[in-house]
Amino acid sequence: MSGTDATPDPKATEPTYAGPAQAGSSPAGPAHAESSSAGPSSARSSSGSSSAVLAGTGPSYAARASARLAGGALRVFLVVAALFWLLPTLGLLLSSFLSPTDLNDGGWWQVLTAPSRLTADNYERLLTNDTITGSLLSTFAIAVPATLLVVTLGAFAGYAFAWLEFPGRDWLFLVVVGLLVVPVQVALIPVSELFGSIGLFETTAGVVLFHTAFGLPFAVFLLRNFFAEIPRELLEAARLDGAGELRLFARVVLPLGGPAIASLGIFQFLWVWNDMLVALVFADSAHPPVTVALQQQVRQFGNNIDVLAPGAFLSMAVPLVVFFAFQRQFVSGVMAGAIK
Repeated sequence: MSGTDATPDPKATEPTYAGPAQAGSSPAGPAHAESSSAGPSSARSSSGSSSAVLAGTGPSYAARASARLAGGALRVFLVVAALFWLLPTLGLLLSSFLSPTDLNDGGWWQVLTAPSRLTADNYERLLTNDTITGSLLSTFAIAVPATLLVVTLGAFAGYAFAWLEFPGRDWLFLVVVGLLVVPVQVALIPVSELFGSIGLFETTAGVVLFHTAFGLPFAVFLLRNFFAEIPRELLEAARLDGAGELRLFARVVLPLGGPAIASLGIFQFLWVWNDMLVALVFADSAHPPVTVALQQQVRQFGNNIDVLAPGAFLSMAVPLVVFFAFQRQFVSGVMAGAIK
C-alpha cells in the first residue's frame, strides 16, 4: 500500500447542503414557515383587537345618542313649560282687546275662532280714565326715585364695607345683614306712627323712603360681596397713579360692578312697581299707585272688566319692558354672583 492511498480526499471533507437549500430556500425558511403557520392565530388576534375597538366605541356612541335624545326632550319640555307659563299673560292680553259683551259671554280663547272680535276700544276708555293714567304716573314717581336711591346709597355703602377700614365695620355689616330678615309687616305700625308725626303719612315721599329703607340692606349685602371680589392689585395700581377714593370708586369700581348694579336696579324697580301692601298703607289715597287703583276699580265698578283687563296688562307690561331692556346686564350680574 502506497502513501497516497492513505491521504484523505479534500472533496470528501467539504460540507454538503440538503436539497431544500439547493432548491433556493433560505436558511430562514423554517422560521418563516413557523411565522406563516402562526398567521391564523395572529389574524384571530387582530380581528379580536378590532372587534374590541369597535366594542369600545359602541357604548360612547350610544351615550352620545342618548345624550342628544335627552337634550332634545329637555328642550321640548322647556318650550312646553314656557308656553304654560306665558298662557295667563297671553290670556290677559287677548282679554284686553275684547268687548265687555264678549268677555261676559265667553273666555279669551274665542279669539282663536273669531279674530274679528278684537277691538282697541278698551284702551281708549282706559287712557281717558284719569284714575288709571294718574296711577301709572304715581307709580313711576315712586318706583324711579326709590330705585335710584337704593342703587346709589347701596353702591357707596357696599364699597365702604368692602375696601375702607373703619372701626366696627364687620359688626355694622352684620347688623345690615340681620335687617334682611325683618318682615315688612312688622314695621308698618311703628313707621306709620313715625310718618304721621313728621307729616309723611299718605305722601309719595313717605312711600319712597319706606321702600328705600327696606331695599338698602339687600343692596349693601349684594354690592359689598361683589365689590370685594375686585382684585386688590387693580385698586392699588389706581392709588399709585394718584386716584383718590372717590375717583377710584367712579372710574374703577363702578364700571366693574355694572352687572351687579343693573341686577339690583331691576330687582328694586320690580319690587316697588308690583308692591301693593306698602302703597295701600302709606300712599296718598287721592293719587294711588296702579296696584291700589286697580283694586279700587274692582271695589267700585264690580265686573268692569273692560277697564281692568287693559289696566292690568299695562301694569304688567312695564316690568317686562324694563327686564327685556336690561336682560343682558341682569343675567351677567346673576351669573357673576352665582360664580363668586
